Amino acid sequence: MKIALLAALAAITAPASAQDSPKDIAQDRAENPAPRDLCSELGGLDTPACVVDPGKVQAEVGLTDWTLDKGDGQRKDTIDTGEVLLRYGVTGTTEVRLAWTAFGYARTRDFISGAIDRIMGVGDVTLGVKQSISHPAEGKTGLAVALLPYATLPSGRRDVGGGDWEGGLIIPTSYKLSDDISLEMTPEVDAAVNDSGSGRHLAYGSAFGVQAHLGKKFIVTPEVQALRDRDPSGHATMSRASISLDYQPQCPIQN
Repeated sequence: MKIALLAALAAITAPASAQDSPKDIAQDRAENPAPRDLCSELGGLDTPACVVDPGKVQAEVGLTDWTLDKGDGQRKDTIDTGEVLLRYGVTGTTEVRLAWTAFGYARTRDFISGAIDRIMGVGDVTLGVKQSISHPAEGKTGLAVALLPYATLPSGRRDVGGGDWEGGLIIPTSYKLSDDISLEMTPEVDAAVNDSGSGRHLAYGSAFGVQAHLGKKFIVTPEVQALRDRDPSGHATMSRASISLDYQPQCPIQN
């Protein structure tokens, strides 16, 4: 069983626009799009399908991510602090990205022997490219889809990082029912590192969520995720749950 508690990322954005307004249509243009609203990724289980404006850099910082993993007579607590995500818009439908965890702490307790093992250090570096297939700004009602292949480099310590390289494909997907409600889904397939720290195996699954606007300033997003891990040491299905709250103050428009 795996439980995760993710820190919500507060985002300052422009006020929500009307459904399928001229602004929505202009933001969804692949070439020379209108300035897009901020679309953050950290703080939840799903990955949004939107991409950053071309020629723009977006930096996001996550405060704390706590994961509890219980099984095989052990309990493992992992705390990641200072997760950094840098995104750069190459075109109206493509962005490149770099993610890195500044500090990680892993505590493993064996229930039988009572032994406790602690490891701390920096995390791995992940490189990726997000390619939008439809609605790169997620501004209009309807289906938004993107492809996100990624590769993780083993820059961190074992148990804090993966211990070896891994890669995979994430498919960020959302369906905007109205200005206030969006459905989210993020299927993925991964070449995950074996528990032994050497070699890789197949892992796959998906996250699901609902994004709801509570008035003009708050967005709440409950999410669940299920991943099937086919490690040679034993197959397992891992589940996670998260709820994030975004605060979006109304920013006055300067003429």
